[in-house]
Amino acid sequence: MDQEKIVVGFIGAGGIARSHAYSLNSLKYFYNDAPVIEMEAVCSAKKESRKSFADSYGFSKHLDINDFVSDKSLNTVFILSPNKAHYEHLKAVMGMPDVKRIYLEKPVCSNLDEEKAISGLIKNHPDTKIQVGFQFLFAATIREMFGFWKSGKIGKPVHFDLKYYHSDYLRKEYRDKRASRLTAAPDGGAMADLGSHSISLLIAFLGNNLKITSAMQSGNFIDVPSDSDLFSLISLYDESSGAVGTLSASRISSGTGDHFLFELYAELGALRYSSASPDSFEYFTEESGRWSKQVGGSNFKPFTSFPSGHVPAGWLRSMIHAHYVFLTGNDQNEFVPDIKHGLEVQRLVTQTAEHLAAFRKLVV
Repeated sequence: MDQEKIVVGFIGAGGIARSHAYSLNSLKYFYNDAPVIEMEAVCSAKKESRKSFADSYGFSKHLDINDFVSDKSLNTVFILSPNKAHYEHLKAVMGMPDVKRIYLEKPVCSNLDEEKAISGLIKNHPDTKIQVGFQFLFAATIREMFGFWKSGKIGKPVHFDLKYYHSDYLRKEYRDKRASRLTAAPDGGAMADLGSHSISLLIAFLGNNLKITSAMQSGNFIDVPSDSDLFSLISLYDESSGAVGTLSASRISSGTGDHFLFELYAELGALRYSSASPDSFEYFTEESGRWSKQVGGSNFKPFTSFPSGHVPAGWLRSMIHAHYVFLTGNDQNEFVPDIKHGLEVQRLVTQTAEHLAAFRKLVV
Protein backbone atom coordinates (compact mmCIF):
# COMPACT_ATOMS: atom_id res chain seq x y z
CA MET A 1 0.00 0.00 0.00
CA ASP A 2 1.37 3.42 -0.95
CA GLN A 3 2.26 5.71 1.90
CA GLU A 4 0.17 8.84 2.17
CA LYS A 5 1.89 12.06 1.13
CA ILE A 6 1.86 14.68 3.88
CA VAL A 7 0.84 18.04 2.47
CA VAL A 8 1.79 20.67 5.04
CA GLY A 9 0.57 24.16 5.78
CA PHE A 10 1.98 26.52 8.43
CA ILE A 11 0.04 29.23 10.22
CA GLY A 12 2.85 31.40 11.52
CA ALA A 13 6.19 32.44 10.07
CA GLY A 14 8.25 33.37 13.13
CA GLY A 15 11.19 31.82 14.95
CA ILE A 16 9.40 28.68 16.15
CA ALA A 17 8.14 28.09 12.61
CA ARG A 18 11.75 27.89 11.43
CA SER A 19 12.40 25.10 13.93
CA HIS A 20 9.39 23.16 12.68
CA ALA A 21 10.41 23.63 9.05
CA TYR A 22 13.90 22.37 9.90
CA SER A 23 12.50 19.34 11.69
CA LEU A 24 10.15 18.37 8.89
CA ASN A 25 12.88 18.72 6.29
CA SER A 26 15.24 16.62 8.44
CA LEU A 27 12.96 13.61 8.97
CA LYS A 28 14.21 11.79 5.87
CA TYR A 29 17.77 11.81 7.21
CA PHE A 30 16.81 10.14 10.49
CA TYR A 31 14.04 7.70 9.55
CA ASN A 32 13.98 5.26 6.67
CA ASP A 33 10.20 5.13 6.84
CA ALA A 34 9.65 8.89 6.98
CA PRO A 35 6.65 9.91 4.89
CA VAL A 36 6.91 12.02 1.76
CA ILE A 37 6.33 15.61 2.82
CA GLU A 38 5.25 18.46 0.58
CA MET A 39 5.70 21.94 2.05
CA GLU A 40 2.66 23.53 0.44
CA ALA A 41 1.49 26.77 2.08
CA VAL A 42 2.46 29.27 4.75
CA CYS A 43 0.17 31.86 6.27
CA SER A 44 0.88 34.85 8.50
CA ALA A 45 -0.58 38.30 9.10
CA LYS A 46 2.08 40.16 7.11
CA LYS A 47 2.40 39.43 3.39
CA GLU A 48 6.10 40.23 3.28
CA SER A 49 6.96 37.89 6.17
CA ARG A 50 5.01 34.93 4.80
CA LYS A 51 6.47 35.43 1.33
CA SER A 52 10.00 35.58 2.71
CA PHE A 53 9.38 32.46 4.82
CA ALA A 54 7.92 30.54 1.87
CA ASP A 55 10.85 31.48 -0.34
CA SER A 56 13.45 30.62 2.31
CA TYR A 57 12.06 27.30 3.51
CA GLY A 58 10.60 25.68 0.42
CA PHE A 59 6.86 26.32 0.61
CA SER A 60 5.04 26.42 -2.72
CA LYS A 61 2.82 29.37 -1.84
CA HIS A 62 2.04 31.98 0.79
CA LEU A 63 -1.56 32.84 1.66
CA ASP A 64 -3.68 35.01 3.91
CA ILE A 65 -5.82 33.22 6.47
CA ASN A 66 -8.98 33.17 4.34
CA ASP A 67 -7.25 31.56 1.36
CA PHE A 68 -5.36 29.21 3.67
CA VAL A 69 -8.44 27.69 5.30
CA SER A 70 -10.03 27.32 1.85
CA ASP A 71 -7.07 25.35 0.50
CA LYS A 72 -8.25 21.78 -0.16
CA SER A 73 -4.77 20.45 -0.90
CA LEU A 74 -3.65 20.55 2.76
CA ASN A 75 -4.02 17.49 4.98
CA THR A 76 -1.66 18.56 7.80
CA VAL A 77 -1.47 21.96 9.52
CA PHE A 78 0.99 23.39 12.04
CA ILE A 79 -0.44 26.21 14.17
CA LEU A 80 2.58 28.33 15.11
CA SER A 81 0.95 31.73 15.53
CA PRO A 82 1.04 34.00 18.63
CA ASN A 83 -0.50 32.48 21.78
CA LYS A 84 -3.63 34.62 21.72
CA ALA A 85 -4.49 33.39 18.21
CA HIS A 86 -4.13 29.64 18.86
CA TYR A 87 -7.79 28.97 19.60
CA GLU A 88 -9.16 30.96 16.66
CA HIS A 89 -6.74 29.27 14.29
CA LEU A 90 -7.51 25.83 15.73
CA LYS A 91 -11.22 26.43 15.25
CA ALA A 92 -10.65 27.57 11.67
CA VAL A 93 -8.41 24.61 10.79
CA MET A 94 -10.78 22.06 12.32
CA GLY A 95 -13.34 23.37 9.87
CA MET A 96 -11.11 22.33 6.95
CA PRO A 97 -12.61 18.97 5.86
CA ASP A 98 -9.40 17.57 4.34
CA VAL A 99 -7.12 18.22 7.32
CA LYS A 100 -6.36 15.01 9.24
CA ARG A 101 -3.54 16.18 11.52
CA ILE A 102 -2.94 19.38 13.49
CA TYR A 103 0.25 20.22 15.37
CA LEU A 104 -0.62 22.94 17.87
CA GLU A 105 2.11 24.90 19.63
CA LYS A 106 1.54 25.52 23.32
CA PRO A 107 -0.36 27.04 25.02
CA VAL A 108 -3.44 25.58 23.38
CA CYS A 109 -5.46 28.71 24.20
CA SER A 110 -5.55 31.86 26.32
CA ASN A 111 -8.58 31.73 28.62
CA LEU A 112 -11.18 29.52 30.25
CA ASP A 113 -13.88 30.14 27.64
CA GLU A 114 -11.52 28.94 24.92
CA GLU A 115 -10.65 25.83 26.94
CA LYS A 116 -14.33 24.92 27.10
CA ALA A 117 -14.80 25.64 23.42
CA ILE A 118 -11.88 23.37 22.45
CA SER A 119 -13.45 20.50 24.39
CA GLY A 120 -16.50 20.94 22.17
CA LEU A 121 -14.40 21.08 19.01
CA ILE A 122 -12.65 17.79 19.68
CA LYS A 123 -15.96 16.08 20.40
CA ASN A 124 -17.23 17.22 17.01
CA HIS A 125 -14.03 16.12 15.23
CA PRO A 126 -13.00 12.87 16.95
CA ASP A 127 -10.95 11.62 13.99
CA THR A 128 -8.67 14.66 13.74
CA LYS A 129 -5.27 13.98 15.28
CA ILE A 130 -3.97 16.88 17.38
CA GLN A 131 -0.52 16.91 18.97
CA VAL A 132 0.62 19.75 21.22
CA GLY A 133 4.15 21.16 21.16
CA PHE A 134 5.59 19.96 24.44
CA GLN A 135 9.00 18.92 23.09
CA PHE A 136 10.49 18.09 26.52
CA LEU A 137 8.57 14.82 26.44
CA PHE A 138 10.57 13.71 23.39
CA ALA A 139 14.05 14.57 24.71
CA ALA A 140 16.23 11.45 24.81
CA THR A 141 17.14 11.59 28.51
CA ILE A 142 13.62 12.54 29.61
CA ARG A 143 12.28 9.53 27.69
CA GLU A 144 14.81 7.28 29.46
CA MET A 145 13.82 8.73 32.84
CA PHE A 146 10.12 8.34 32.11
CA GLY A 147 10.65 4.68 31.19
CA PHE A 148 12.54 4.12 34.45
CA TRP A 149 9.74 5.79 36.41
CA LYS A 150 7.04 3.67 34.74
CA SER A 151 8.94 0.51 35.74
CA GLY A 152 7.78 1.14 39.32
CA LYS A 153 11.24 0.50 40.78
CA ILE A 154 11.10 3.48 43.14
CA GLY A 155 7.47 3.10 44.14
CA LYS A 156 4.82 5.66 45.00
CA PRO A 157 5.62 9.40 44.69
CA VAL A 158 5.92 11.47 47.86
CA HIS A 159 7.10 14.94 46.80
CA PHE A 160 8.59 16.79 43.85
CA ASP A 161 10.26 20.03 42.77
CA LEU A 162 10.51 21.44 39.23
CA LYS A 163 12.22 24.63 38.07
CA TYR A 164 12.50 26.22 34.63
CA TYR A 165 14.49 29.46 34.74
CA HIS A 166 15.66 32.08 32.22
CA SER A 167 17.19 35.50 32.82
CA ASP A 168 16.73 37.40 29.54
CA TYR A 169 13.80 39.54 30.69
CA LEU A 170 16.04 41.30 33.19
CA ARG A 171 17.20 43.40 30.22
CA LYS A 172 14.82 46.14 29.12
CA GLU A 173 15.84 45.88 25.47
CA TYR A 174 14.83 42.22 25.53
CA ARG A 175 11.47 43.01 27.15
CA ASP A 176 10.83 45.73 24.56
CA LYS A 177 11.27 43.25 21.71
CA ARG A 178 8.90 40.76 23.30
CA ALA A 179 6.14 42.95 24.65
CA SER A 180 3.53 40.59 23.17
CA ARG A 181 4.68 37.92 25.63
CA LEU A 182 4.11 40.16 28.61
CA THR A 183 0.33 39.94 28.45
CA ALA A 184 -1.67 38.87 31.49
CA ALA A 185 -1.64 35.25 32.61
CA PRO A 186 -2.69 32.76 31.37
CA ASP A 187 -2.07 34.15 27.87
CA GLY A 188 1.42 35.37 28.75
CA GLY A 189 3.88 35.29 31.60
CA ALA A 190 6.55 32.88 32.82
CA MET A 191 4.21 30.09 33.89
CA ALA A 192 2.36 29.96 30.55
CA ASP A 193 5.54 30.23 28.50
CA LEU A 194 8.07 28.16 30.49
CA GLY A 195 6.17 26.56 33.35
CA SER A 196 3.72 24.87 30.99
CA HIS A 197 6.57 22.59 29.84
CA SER A 198 7.20 21.58 33.46
CA ILE A 199 3.48 21.10 34.08
CA SER A 200 3.29 18.89 30.98
CA LEU A 201 6.15 16.75 32.25
CA LEU A 202 4.65 16.46 35.74
CA ILE A 203 1.29 15.37 34.31
CA ALA A 204 3.04 12.71 32.22
CA PHE A 205 4.70 11.30 35.34
CA LEU A 206 1.85 11.67 37.87
CA GLY A 207 -1.36 11.78 35.81
CA ASN A 208 -4.32 14.12 35.43
CA ASN A 209 -5.32 14.56 39.07
CA LEU A 210 -3.04 17.44 40.02
CA LYS A 211 -4.53 20.34 41.95
CA ILE A 212 -2.97 23.75 42.59
CA THR A 213 -3.22 24.83 46.23
CA SER A 214 -1.47 28.21 46.04
CA ALA A 215 0.62 30.48 43.84
CA MET A 216 2.98 33.42 44.28
CA GLN A 217 4.80 35.78 41.95
CA SER A 218 7.56 38.36 42.14
CA GLY A 219 9.55 40.74 39.99
CA ASN A 220 8.31 44.28 39.31
CA PHE A 221 9.31 46.44 36.35
CA ILE A 222 7.52 49.63 35.41
CA ASP A 223 7.17 48.50 31.78
CA VAL A 224 5.70 45.08 32.68
CA PRO A 225 1.99 44.72 33.58
CA SER A 226 1.51 43.56 37.17
CA ASP A 227 -0.63 40.64 36.02
CA SER A 228 2.17 39.23 33.84
CA ASP A 229 4.26 36.99 36.07
CA LEU A 230 8.01 37.31 35.61
CA PHE A 231 8.63 34.74 38.32
CA SER A 232 5.91 32.50 39.68
CA LEU A 233 5.75 29.50 41.97
CA ILE A 234 2.85 27.12 42.44
CA SER A 235 2.21 24.45 45.06
CA LEU A 236 0.53 21.29 43.81
CA TYR A 237 -1.20 18.27 45.32
CA ASP A 238 -1.64 14.98 43.48
CA GLU A 239 -5.03 13.62 44.48
CA SER A 240 -4.17 10.11 43.22
CA SER A 241 -1.01 9.49 45.24
CA GLY A 242 -1.09 12.19 47.90
CA ALA A 243 2.25 13.58 46.67
CA VAL A 244 2.87 17.31 47.00
CA GLY A 245 5.45 19.66 45.58
CA THR A 246 6.36 22.94 43.98
CA LEU A 247 6.86 24.10 40.41
CA SER A 248 8.40 27.45 39.54
CA ALA A 249 9.07 29.36 36.34
CA SER A 250 11.18 32.45 35.85
CA ARG A 251 12.24 34.90 33.18
CA ILE A 252 14.36 36.96 35.57
CA SER A 253 16.66 34.54 37.45
CA SER A 254 20.10 36.04 36.95
CA GLY A 255 22.83 33.73 35.69
CA THR A 256 20.57 30.82 34.83
CA GLY A 257 20.67 30.88 31.02
CA ASP A 258 18.27 28.06 30.18
CA HIS A 259 18.06 26.06 33.41
CA PHE A 260 15.65 23.17 33.96
CA LEU A 261 15.53 20.99 37.08
CA PHE A 262 13.29 17.99 37.81
CA GLU A 263 13.35 16.14 41.15
CA LEU A 264 10.90 13.44 42.19
CA TYR A 265 11.10 11.62 45.53
CA ALA A 266 9.25 8.38 46.12
CA GLU A 267 8.86 5.75 48.81
CA LEU A 268 11.58 3.49 47.40
CA GLY A 269 13.92 5.98 45.79
CA ALA A 270 14.26 9.21 43.84
CA LEU A 271 14.88 10.68 40.37
CA ARG A 272 16.60 13.87 39.36
CA TYR A 273 17.51 15.60 36.11
CA SER A 274 19.23 18.88 35.39
CA SER A 275 19.80 20.67 32.11
CA ALA A 276 23.34 21.28 33.42
CA SER A 277 23.92 17.60 32.53
CA PRO A 278 21.40 17.07 29.72
CA ASP A 279 22.70 13.67 28.57
CA SER A 280 22.00 11.80 31.80
CA PHE A 281 19.64 11.49 34.75
CA GLU A 282 20.28 10.14 38.23
CA TYR A 283 18.28 7.73 40.32
CA PHE A 284 18.51 6.50 43.90
CA THR A 285 17.05 3.30 45.29
CA GLU A 286 16.67 2.47 48.97
CA GLU A 287 17.63 -1.09 48.09
CA SER A 288 21.06 -0.08 46.73
CA GLY A 289 21.60 2.87 49.04
CA ARG A 290 23.34 4.91 46.35
CA TRP A 291 22.80 7.33 43.51
CA SER A 292 23.41 5.98 40.01
CA LYS A 293 23.73 7.81 36.70
CA GLN A 294 22.03 6.63 33.53
CA VAL A 295 23.33 8.13 30.31
CA GLY A 296 20.93 8.70 27.43
CA GLY A 297 21.86 8.94 23.77
CA SER A 298 19.93 9.17 20.53
CA ASN A 299 17.72 6.33 21.69
CA PHE A 300 14.84 7.03 19.34
CA LYS A 301 12.97 4.19 17.65
CA PRO A 302 13.23 3.00 14.99
CA PHE A 303 17.00 2.94 15.48
CA THR A 304 19.02 4.32 12.60
CA SER A 305 22.68 5.04 11.98
CA PHE A 306 22.08 8.80 11.67
CA PRO A 307 23.13 9.64 14.25
CA SER A 308 24.50 6.66 16.16
CA GLY A 309 22.56 5.67 19.26
CA HIS A 310 25.29 6.81 21.63
CA VAL A 311 25.39 10.35 20.24
CA PRO A 312 24.05 13.02 22.63
CA ALA A 313 20.74 14.45 21.42
CA GLY A 314 19.80 18.13 21.61
CA TRP A 315 16.57 20.09 21.57
CA LEU A 316 16.08 20.01 17.81
CA ARG A 317 16.56 16.24 17.75
CA SER A 318 13.64 15.85 20.13
CA MET A 319 11.52 18.11 17.93
CA ILE A 320 12.38 15.97 14.90
CA HIS A 321 11.21 12.86 16.74
CA ALA A 322 8.06 14.67 17.85
CA HIS A 323 7.30 15.31 14.19
CA TYR A 324 8.00 11.68 13.31
CA VAL A 325 5.56 10.46 15.96
CA PHE A 326 3.00 13.06 14.86
CA LEU A 327 3.10 12.05 11.20
CA THR A 328 3.49 8.28 11.53
CA GLY A 329 2.43 7.17 15.01
CA ASN A 330 5.13 4.51 14.73
CA ASP A 331 6.64 4.75 18.23
CA GLN A 332 4.02 3.15 20.44
CA ASN A 333 6.03 3.61 23.67
CA GLU A 334 5.90 7.40 23.58
CA PHE A 335 3.87 9.63 25.85
CA VAL A 336 2.20 11.72 23.16
CA PRO A 337 0.89 15.14 24.24
CA ASP A 338 -2.50 15.13 22.54
CA ILE A 339 -5.10 17.89 22.80
CA LYS A 340 -6.53 16.43 26.02
CA HIS A 341 -3.06 16.64 27.54
CA GLY A 342 -2.76 20.21 26.27
CA LEU A 343 -6.08 21.10 27.89
CA GLU A 344 -4.97 19.50 31.17
CA VAL A 345 -1.83 21.66 31.14
CA GLN A 346 -3.96 24.68 30.27
CA ARG A 347 -6.30 23.93 33.18
CA LEU A 348 -3.40 24.23 35.60
CA VAL A 349 -2.00 27.32 33.87
CA THR A 350 -5.44 28.95 34.18
CA GLN A 351 -5.67 27.97 37.85
CA THR A 352 -2.23 29.47 38.36
CA ALA A 353 -3.46 32.78 36.94
CA GLU A 354 -6.42 32.73 39.34
CA HIS A 355 -4.20 32.03 42.35
CA LEU A 356 -1.72 34.71 41.27
CA ALA A 357 -4.55 37.24 41.04
CA ALA A 358 -5.55 36.36 44.62
CA PHE A 359 -1.92 36.67 45.74
CA ARG A 360 -1.58 40.14 44.19
CA LYS A 361 -4.60 41.33 46.14
CA LEU A 362 -2.98 40.11 49.36
CA VAL A 363 0.29 41.97 48.84
CA VAL A 364 -1.04 45.29 47.51
